[in-house]
Amino acid sequence: MLYPEIEPYDHGMLDVGDGHHVYWEVCGNPDGKPAVVLHGGPGAGCTPNSRRYFDPAAYRVVLLDQRGCGRSTPHAGAPVVDLSANTTDHLIGDLELLRERLGVDRWLLFGASWGAVLGLVYAERFPHRVSEIVLAGVATGRQVEVDLLTRGLGHVFPQAWARFRDGVPAHRRDGDLAAAYLELLLDPDPAVHRKAADDWCTWEDAMLPQTPNGLMSDYSPEYRLAFARLVTHYWAHGSWLTDGAVLAQAHKLAGIPGVVVQGELDLGNLVGTPWLLERVWPEGELVLIREIAHGGGPGMTEARVAATDRFRP
Repeated sequence: MLYPEIEPYDHGMLDVGDGHHVYWEVCGNPDGKPAVVLHGGPGAGCTPNSRRYFDPAAYRVVLLDQRGCGRSTPHAGAPVVDLSANTTDHLIGDLELLRERLGVDRWLLFGASWGAVLGLVYAERFPHRVSEIVLAGVATGRQVEVDLLTRGLGHVFPQAWARFRDGVPAHRRDGDLAAAYLELLLDPDPAVHRKAADDWCTWEDAMLPQTPNGLMSDYSPEYRLAFARLVTHYWAHGSWLTDGAVLAQAHKLAGIPGVVVQGELDLGNLVGTPWLLERVWPEGELVLIREIAHGGGPGMTEARVAATDRFRP
């Protein structure tokens, strides 16, 4: 089970350049083992529940809202937005800037979904700054993963996917759907970008039918717009990663212990990502949770808490 609710003892806005300010907070033990929470999406933002995966007496837990989402500014849910300074390299740079700002030497990386991609990229670039890694709903930013979520699952949810596909102009339906949606989402006309955000988020709900944490329709229009814009922005650009680079560079994780918690029914498993990662990261243990999908559930929560408990000092 999760640890009790806890409030931050410090927080702030970090000027990361390019006109962006990233919200951060720290909770737990000021003298504890540093850990950083990398949220999913891109664009989901951190939640109070994310603080509760760590023993507050043992960990100094850092959370941040990545560029464009949550409490960071400017927000990608604004009517008109410039996403040119929001890339994987920018997010990695923000992490390093925050680490230095907080005086952290090494920290545990805790990420899920897109947060797993970001965490793996960070660890491969800065392995000397990472003590351990705990991931869930793992992804690696490969094109095959994006293709599965934008087209492949159409065979599993045909009616919902047909509605999703038909949300873009007819001449774009056989091409890159993420790029087609991004164009609509960046349209300055509110009627156009809000409909595109609703269509994208309805598909997100359809392909994650077991998500226990609420549907996209439960969130505000600004949240849905920011989320859809950032996801499509990253997917349409291959997350600014050479395809397959995360797995190809996994040898740089040597010596970093970790745990990957994965639901057996996570549809992302259809392209084998957790097993491919396990094969190239000897110190990474794959923990499969029965009858759980990408959205998680009690079994995944317990396994993730068990992983942070294992690595606590």
